[in-house]
Amino acid sequence: MTSHQLLRLKQVREKTGLKRSQIYLYMKTGDFPQSIKIGPTSVAWLESEINEWIEQKLFYRNQKKQEGD
Repeated sequence: MTSHQLLRLKQVREKTGLKRSQIYLYMKTGDFPQSIKIGPTSVAWLESEINEWIEQKLFYRNQKKQEGD
């Protein structure tokens, strides 16, 4: 069985630097990992998916830098 770490909104905001409204807007457009409902009024995100999203941003940034060289 795989172990998954869940992050609450505050942790996602701290990890990504995004505001709440930006997170939900990016989720709506498919540009950010979807949240998981963990209770009647609670959601969380998989830390692995947030980390992957950050890695993709870094990869894209590095690709742009290489194209400019």
